[in-house]
Amino acid sequence: MQENFDWRFPYFSKRMPILATHIVSTSQPLASQAGLRMMLKGGNAVDAAVASAIALTVVEPTMNGIGSDAFVVLWDGSRVVGLNASGRSPAAWTYDHFSRFNSMPLFGWDSVTVPGAVSAWVELSKKYGHLPFKTLFEPAIEYASRGFLVSPITAQAWEYAPDMYRKFPEFSKEFLPMGRAPKAGELFNPPYQAKTLEAIAQTEGESFYSGNLAKKIVTFAEQTGGLLSLEDLEKHSITWEKPLFLDYKNVVLHEIPPNSQGLAALLMLGILKQFDISSYEPDSPESIHLQLEAMKLAFTDVYRYISDSASLEFDPSLLIKSDYLKKRANLISLDKAQKFEYGTPKYGDTVYLTTADEEGVMVSFIQSNYLGFGSGIVIPGTGISLQNRGNIFSLKPDHPNQVGPNKRPFHTIIPAFVSDKKGPRMSFGVMGGAMQPQGHAQLMTKIFEYGQNPQVAVDAPRWRVTRSLKIILEHGFSKGTSQELRKLGHQISFEHYTRFGGAQLIYKLDNGYLGASDSRKDGQAVGF
Repeated sequence: MQENFDWRFPYFSKRMPILATHIVSTSQPLASQAGLRMMLKGGNAVDAAVASAIALTVVEPTMNGIGSDAFVVLWDGSRVVGLNASGRSPAAWTYDHFSRFNSMPLFGWDSVTVPGAVSAWVELSKKYGHLPFKTLFEPAIEYASRGFLVSPITAQAWEYAPDMYRKFPEFSKEFLPMGRAPKAGELFNPPYQAKTLEAIAQTEGESFYSGNLAKKIVTFAEQTGGLLSLEDLEKHSITWEKPLFLDYKNVVLHEIPPNSQGLAALLMLGILKQFDISSYEPDSPESIHLQLEAMKLAFTDVYRYISDSASLEFDPSLLIKSDYLKKRANLISLDKAQKFEYGTPKYGDTVYLTTADEEGVMVSFIQSNYLGFGSGIVIPGTGISLQNRGNIFSLKPDHPNQVGPNKRPFHTIIPAFVSDKKGPRMSFGVMGGAMQPQGHAQLMTKIFEYGQNPQVAVDAPRWRVTRSLKIILEHGFSKGTSQELRKLGHQISFEHYTRFGGAQLIYKLDNGYLGASDSRKDGQAVGF
């Protein structure tokens, strides 16, 4: 239970946990305030989550936008449920269409899948919200119409945009109006986004998928070589999912099933369960070595098998059965790092948020363009930047994630949730491409294996598996730990904190919540 936390703070931390009965934790302070405003109006955690997500499309466009995808895991007051609002590929995306490419395109229309974030906002509000749908847009529309001051880490990410998207004139008009990226503390006023959000609010999403906005998207596609059709948008649908889960240290970790990579976190922890890592110190080379090897094994399976659920070769829950996990664990040597063949993890940019209210509703919500601002495709006069999720499809023949029509791609974004016998325990996520399941597993071990309080677990230095024997470490590990890991054969480099994701977290206490926010992002946890 939470009273057994070690409340000391051994790592350098810029933040203290927030303790309150209502919590909003996001990657951008203005978005956190947007969610809190909904709660002060009488809204619940779902209202707060949706308002925060909408606001993030305005104030953190470097990571997400109106043209993003989204996934959600939430405790609705009685059970854990999952929402998959990721979009599918256009019907015209045949394998032959992509045969001229050596790899899936990262930019342009051939990377654009149907955006699902708007459908997530609509569905969550309709099914669980207390406030009118229009009300949830008020903070975001205010930020867009009046402008907002760009936060420091968002400004850093924005600096890459001029070079990355210089071939896309509509992008420059919307996001580089002065011919450059806005600087930290500078007022940015997206010229068209307020009207677009108003249209979505007034039509409850209808304009985006079949109305005026949808027609603008399709017209621009027809004019500039895109294959996305009005029928593709009209046919978009969300799916409610039963999350996959794994028992770990007297709690249960829940992750969205494929097409998301949440299975990787479950696999790693399932393999790690076969060892007594609590007998080692939290940041010791012995503990980190086992975690690294378990993560590499997890990625081996994930990159081979995860795809759209309709293309799966078998029930993915078979990968987290105890017999299989024991066999995988037996491949790990305590004395040396090994090469486990797996695909090279991709990097991506994402926003994660979590909310909780006094009634016990907790929401774990993730929304993303994939890379930066996405595909570079911005629909004229709308402020809609379209995601580039199609890049993660495979061109390998017969691979379950092979590109094809009306298909959801492999997804990096994953919200997480923890429960126990009494009900909800923790809502959390870690942004950052392939870092996400690695971050989930590291937070789980820190909190439930080693008893660290959640803010400490968020502050702790992180590791990241990249490929083969190569790993990267964040500054903060001891020299002794890195030296011992090298002796075991790990090829180590130290890299900037931006390579290790950003976490937001809410932990349920007996009489309220603990909110934690990662100093690797601009965000904050707020509450009352």
